[in-house]
Amino acid sequence: QVRLVESGGGSVQAGGSLRLSCVASGNTFSINRMGWYRQAPGDQRELVATISRGGAAIYADSVKGRFTISRDNAKNIVSLEMNGLKPEETSVYYCNAQAWNAALAVPYDAWGQGTQVTVSS
Repeated sequence: QVRLVESGGGSVQAGGSLRLSCVASGNTFSINRMGWYRQAPGDQRELVATISRGGAAIYADSVKGRFTISRDNAKNIVSLEMNGLKPEETSVYYCNAQAWNAALAVPYDAWGQGTQVTVSS
């Protein structure tokens, strides 16, 4: 199985920046895409950005031009640089890995424990 540990959350004023990082361990060779989702209280978890092994990135429309996702395959790290943060982006941010369970021959999602990002106005 894949295990994910996030770091880098915190509090920032509107317009500020934060960088999140996530380290994967375990069966990392089975990971395809990695990325970040966020969930505010009372809301559904939503996609922020994902990136393939080859570096192809997908962003939510709301973060395009402000957030940048990157990945180091050798170190099994995915990072999210967040600039121009807005108060409405206050959420718990979760690292995600889309991996393959070879024993069961099925894909599965691995999740980190989440890291809080708070943006004050």
